Order: sequence, then structure tokens, then C-alpha cells
Amino acid sequence: MIDIIQIGLGPLGQKTVRYALERGSIRIVGAVDPAPDKAGQDLGAICGLKPLGIIVQTNLAAACRGKKPVAAILTTVSSLSRLEPQVIELARTGLHIVSTCEELAFPWKTQPRIAKHIDAACKQHGVACVGTGVNPGYLMDFLPCILTAVCQRVDRICVSRFQDASPRRIPFQRKIGAGLTLAEFRARVASGTLRHVGLAESMHMIARHLGWTLSRTTESLKPIVADREIRSGYKPIRRGEACGVEQIGRAACKGKEVLKLHFRAAVGEPESFDRVEIDGEPSFTSLISGGINGDIATCAIAINAIRSIVQAAPGLRTMLDLPPVGFAGA
Repeated sequence: MIDIIQIGLGPLGQKTVRYALERGSIRIVGAVDPAPDKAGQDLGAICGLKPLGIIVQTNLAAACRGKKPVAAILTTVSSLSRLEPQVIELARTGLHIVSTCEELAFPWKTQPRIAKHIDAACKQHGVACVGTGVNPGYLMDFLPCILTAVCQRVDRICVSRFQDASPRRIPFQRKIGAGLTLAEFRARVASGTLRHVGLAESMHMIARHLGWTLSRTTESLKPIVADREIRSGYKPIRRGEACGVEQIGRAACKGKEVLKLHFRAAVGEPESFDRVEIDGEPSFTSLISGGINGDIATCAIAINAIRSIVQAAPGLRTMLDLPPVGFAGA
């Protein structure tokens, strides 16, 4: 049994708590969320469960008082610059960290200063930290890397993740622009508040694992426009409005494209799947028909990674650095 602290109680954090309590392999001994509608409340009540006798605190020190947690699950923000002080505080408290922050999955190329700071703090205090989730953290980076284990040569990798966002949590549907007018969509893109976060991190993670030095990376982003009225999401979407987002990341090595990551998520998307195509020796395709539900998978992988992060060497790690992560039952 591993004692942990849960940091962040939005929809993802609440689902993580419910999943953790079903397992029996870890024990939640404290929780933190400064939001006025959560702080001071019983954790179980916030998560739609019976009272647990754990009061949600506004800060880490209060949540840890009288407890001896070993690790923390951090489900707060996607921005690494906003996450940095949270990670540093957890490291100084002596807690191993599993975070669902997309930009933490592989920040060594995209945000090297912050990556070095987090790595140094974790090593100084003898803890390990990893950013993970369904994507980035698994489907579009870790999985294709592992699939290449049977290859004598890898020339190119194409990963496609198409998903119907209808069953996803409301913050995710909002994040992909579902229900915005095209003018609103373009304004959000221009402000940097609308995009799927993680394609660049995934490309750099794959490249490091395969020993590729990337000469160029690019990303494109455009709205998916509803061709009919859609009522399967969190709000009605009219014809002509955005129902989701399509992003494509490309990377080249020695002037040749070696990576293509194709992400498409929309409310009402007709077909969901996750596909990895590897060109090399041998060439093959791995297909997950129906795709993986991102909310379920992100919460599950965060819980499953706890057992591995406490065994990892101190420092900022990636999913490829950890002891194998798999389902951790009671």
C-alpha cells in the first residue's frame, strides 16, 4: 500500500480519486484544491462518494500534516510554467510526483530551462517526477516507441488519433473548441488558449528514443466545422460552428520526414481509432479500433504509474525511463 496526496480536484482529479479507491493498491491520505467550492469539504462528497473523513485543504502543508505520504498525483494545469512551482514544492516536501500536465511529458527540447530546474530540484530532494497521460505519455509517443522493439530498421512513424469527443469531460470539449463560432475559434488559437497540447513533446520523446536528431518540426491546426447540428456534446453545436480541432505535427531528420502525428478530436466524429504505422524492416500497422477513452486512460495511467515512480531514480523522468508501467491491482 502506497500513501499518496491528490492535488487538484477538477473532473480529472475527481475521477482519479474514484479510480484509486476502487484499487486498494494505493491509499489517499490527503487532498489539495484551493477552489472555494472544494476547500474545507470532505473529499468523498466532492467526488460523489460517501464521506471519507479527508478534508480538502488549500495548501500542501496542511494536507500532509500528521501524514506520511510517499507520492502525489498532480492533476492541475497543462502549462509547464504554471506547474513548475507546484512541482518544486512537492519535491521539497519529499514526494514523488505523477502529473497529467501535457507539457511535462518531455520538456527537454520545448522548455529546457524549466526542465533543468525541475530535474535539479527532484535530484536534490531524492524524488522522481514524471508527466504522463493518454496523450502525451502513451498513445502517440510511448506506444510507438515500444512497438519498434521488433524492428531492425525504422524509416518513418505515423501516429493517428481520431476520437469522438462526445463522451469526454466538458473541459476537454471546451479545450478543442467545440461549440465556438469560427471567429471565436480563430481568436482562441491566436491567443494560444486553444490547441491540443503535447504533439511537440511527443515528437521529441520519440526522436530521443530512436536516436534521431530532428532538423525541423512543424505543427498545423485548423477547426473541424460541423456540417449538421450536433447535440451529443456538452452543448448544442450549430452547422457551421467548430465541433473540434485537427492538428498535425511533422518532424524531419536529415531533410526527410520521419514523424507524422495526426490528432483529430471532435464532438460527433464518425469514427474513433488509434493507429500506429511503422515503415521500416519490418513495416507494420497497429490499430486500436474504437480508440481509447482519454479520460479513463489518463486517470488509470496516473494511478498505475505510482508504483513505478517510487522505484525510479531521482530526477525528471519520462515514461520511457520508468520501470514498466502496467495495471496495478490490490
